[in-house]
Amino acid sequence: MPVLRLIAIALMLATLPKPSAAVETNILTGGPTGTYIQIGRDIAAAAGECGISMTVHESAGSLENFLGVRQRRATQFGIVQSDVLEYLKTFAADDPEVGRAIFGVRIAFPLYDEEVHVLAKKEIADLKSLAGKRVSIGVENSGTFLTASLVLDLAQVAPGELVLMNQDDSLAALMEDRIDAFFYVAGAPAKIFASPQIDATRFHLVPISDPVLREVYKPTTIPANAYPFQSEPVEAIAVKAVLMTYGYDPRRNAYHRESCKAVSDISHVISTRFQSLQEKGHPKWKQVDLTDIPPGWDIGECVNAGLDSAYRLPCDPAPAPEAAPTVESEANRAYRRQICAVVGC
Repeated sequence: MPVLRLIAIALMLATLPKPSAAVETNILTGGPTGTYIQIGRDIAAAAGECGISMTVHESAGSLENFLGVRQRRATQFGIVQSDVLEYLKTFAADDPEVGRAIFGVRIAFPLYDEEVHVLAKKEIADLKSLAGKRVSIGVENSGTFLTASLVLDLAQVAPGELVLMNQDDSLAALMEDRIDAFFYVAGAPAKIFASPQIDATRFHLVPISDPVLREVYKPTTIPANAYPFQSEPVEAIAVKAVLMTYGYDPRRNAYHRESCKAVSDISHVISTRFQSLQEKGHPKWKQVDLTDIPPGWDIGECVNAGLDSAYRLPCDPAPAPEAAPTVESEANRAYRRQICAVVGC
């Protein structure tokens, strides 16, 4: 597969940024109409309320974000699909060079499920109907590209032409009859599908009911009226989005120390303002389960430092006076044990 060659070259070229006198805080997200960038902006807004500046960057998507965390200067965070992580882990097991290249990348927080959207002409009833058609599968550094490639392979569907375009260009191409369908992996509701250009009499979301895919991926449903053109629920599959970071060592040098502090600060902001993010941010925040860590990946030590109950930022409210002990329910104690075992306390 071409994706193997792409990942191999990109990962083996990955190097850590050189030390810098001033370390900014940055997050790699996705395209301007996707969910990643909205989630990034929510985090940046919460950090801004605490006087912390974090710059949100557009990107091609998951693979670029993973590589960016590993090799770009002062890029402490990137949002990545869990199937991309699984693919990289599998790939690294067979290639020591790739294994060394991805060494050090860590989980910051698990996020939400992302639905695999396939927008197509109405006559394309299912995935099998994509055989022989012109299908856009995203750009090469995106999670959509990897997921679409794997989905088509697992479903044993061979389009007539695979087109590499981002979601915005793909939508324009579909409207102009230059392609027949396009994949886009994004948390529903994704802004791009709210476009008034999408005529319900001409286009629809293709249901994904293939039993193999629903075994490999998480089966889900895009609810009715998630988008203006979609009046009925649609069967779909989903992957989990994860906020990634790097395992900085504050004892190594000033760059690592400042970057670790940036990771701890943002982790503290997310954890202490999590309820506000769920109430005011993108609807997908309501689906975030902090205990749902992808297997085989570790939480960063700098993340755990920011989650420590003793960690403080100047914007934090003063600690409340110590209250009399209260009886905590067994359910709450069980939850605390679970999250501490997974995330660390």
